[in-house]
Amino acid sequence: MNIVSNQSEDFVPYVRPEDDFPQITTKAVVLGVLLSAILAGANAYLGLKVGMTVSASIPAAVISMAVLRLFRTSNILENNIVQTAASAGESLAAGVIFTLPALILLRYWSDFPFLDTMAIAMFGGVLGVLFTIPLRRALIIEKKLKFPEGVATGEVLKAGTEGGKGIAQIAWAGLVAALYKLAQTGLKLFSGSASGSVTVGGSIFGMGTELSVALLGVGYIVGLNIAVLVFAGGLISWLFGIPLYMAFADPAHVSEVIGNTTGYDAALEIWSQKIRYMGVGAMVVGGIWALISLAKPLKNGIMSSWEAVKEARSGDGYEILRTEQDMPINFVMWGVIGLAIPIFIVFTQVIDTTHLPVSSGLYWTTMAVGMLFSLVAGFLFSSVAGYMAGLVGSSNNPISGVTIATILATALILLFLLGTQLEFSVDSEQAKAAAAAAIVVGSMVACAAAIAGDNMQDLKAGQLVGATPYKQQIMQIVGVVAASLVIAPILSLLFNAYGMGGVLPRPGMSPDEMLSAPQATLMQSVAEGVFARNLEWNMIWIGAIIAVAIIILDKILEAKGSDFRTPVLAVAVGIYLPLELTVPIFIGGMIAWGAGRVVARRARQQGEDVEEAKTMAEQRGLLFSSGLITGEALIGIVLAIPFAIQESTDALRIVPASFEPYANWLGAAAAVCFCIWLYKVAIRK
Repeated sequence: MNIVSNQSEDFVPYVRPEDDFPQITTKAVVLGVLLSAILAGANAYLGLKVGMTVSASIPAAVISMAVLRLFRTSNILENNIVQTAASAGESLAAGVIFTLPALILLRYWSDFPFLDTMAIAMFGGVLGVLFTIPLRRALIIEKKLKFPEGVATGEVLKAGTEGGKGIAQIAWAGLVAALYKLAQTGLKLFSGSASGSVTVGGSIFGMGTELSVALLGVGYIVGLNIAVLVFAGGLISWLFGIPLYMAFADPAHVSEVIGNTTGYDAALEIWSQKIRYMGVGAMVVGGIWALISLAKPLKNGIMSSWEAVKEARSGDGYEILRTEQDMPINFVMWGVIGLAIPIFIVFTQVIDTTHLPVSSGLYWTTMAVGMLFSLVAGFLFSSVAGYMAGLVGSSNNPISGVTIATILATALILLFLLGTQLEFSVDSEQAKAAAAAAIVVGSMVACAAAIAGDNMQDLKAGQLVGATPYKQQIMQIVGVVAASLVIAPILSLLFNAYGMGGVLPRPGMSPDEMLSAPQATLMQSVAEGVFARNLEWNMIWIGAIIAVAIIILDKILEAKGSDFRTPVLAVAVGIYLPLELTVPIFIGGMIAWGAGRVVARRARQQGEDVEEAKTMAEQRGLLFSSGLITGEALIGIVLAIPFAIQESTDALRIVPASFEPYANWLGAAAAVCFCIWLYKVAIRK
């Protein structure tokens, strides 16, 4: 009997193909489902607050190792199955919170309906799993991309044979971060941000920072290169875009934008209503560039998958190794075709004829176009997401960029279709319904792309430890289903407790505690702007030109063999994020860079292996940062409960409003202490 294998001869998985340990066990499924739901909620909060999410694979792996050790029998492949399901929930949350809150901002939804939200999340997520199945062989085996977080997860799983010691690191960091967040948002003892501005020649230069330990952890995980680029994008907006707009725009237009606000608040209004659209242009160009770069790998991946199926079914005695068995390609094809029908039904439920008053033929045509575009764009952008995860990791994966491109393209198509029977105008109900249709298509694609990037990381980790791919793919679907069942109640809870993106569900709520939902706000503005014909096209074109310049710079750096690169989508993220969110990310990246230099210098002085010392330092900092993110995110969800019950974010306040000046100093001092703590953990011998 011949064995089909495309693995290189020097690659040896941790568990050999002939040693098939139990993987999908009852305890692994139960733990995977629970962690998927919990991490989906935690990442939903983080993404709505700061517009970024972080892979949960490593925290899930560490938690799994700690829990499964309590059982008499467990193995590394069970732990891998748990983290596969758990990280699927975290990624699905990213796809949902980047898009569906836009329906709240449009005032099309007044809350998050359970069935509609669940169906969009579930069907989009399952599409993402199916789309990545034929790409595993091309991107992981043949292309040999780095998949940094997948490799890290695999190494953590291997280290788990020593007992999963990293759980203590995550637990301590998470506990202290949770207490800090409680003192900030709940008790009001610490301030959550610090900001200021100066006015020079009539132009405002604003600067601020969030005092968030979760963002600090995000910066450490993504590293200096990405942190610098995100911060640079913020500087483009805040130190150049806003002052230049105020200097050259019509004073009457400037006054209309800023209203009665002054100082930093005025700068924030200009960024919100004008400058952030440069990020849209940069994102669209970045998404197109990613598709162009992926044309050849996509073709090779699909052809390779078909060849593998033909070899296995040739009847010549071929048998595929356990460690290379994917779900059959015909299952993928029929699965996608089968999902087309429920996706079409979901579109008709969310966008009904009462909101879109056109002829019956045009209505059904519009719904069919939306469904078909979801499938086509979903496959293309899932491929982009999988490839980008191999380059920069799933935490840095620019899902929002491909989603913006999808929504803009969908909106323009719908404008062409519906414009024959509807006359769109600002604030018209028809414009809102058409924009909502574009958002729903974008949400399907976003969920698929988010899951695709995460799945490729999980499959890379599985390759390293010797897992069976099709069993991981089954658990990825299980994780998607588990997360989709809880995402609607969590979003509803967060919305009613904090508000989102400028929409407050009740009068008297504090806008300072509101979840900014930056990506969803951007999606809403793009979709609505197309139909209302008031999209900031000048700013979009400026952003597109900036993106082209960044791409050229990146190609120059690539030709010179530079370690520092300028992926355009990282800069685009910074352009449309508030500057105060990019500052702690930048600080976290600087801590990672500084700690790495100190550890390397110490290793050279003591004659130790420099790379091994740096890897160990990165792992310590990674676990600690994961704890910071998890602790702050989870306490954010817990605090939402009393806030919703009392209908006030002051429900737990223990100090008067006059304490604010002291809270500013205490918050800043505590944030500095966390920076020092993270640095000390990373350089510890």
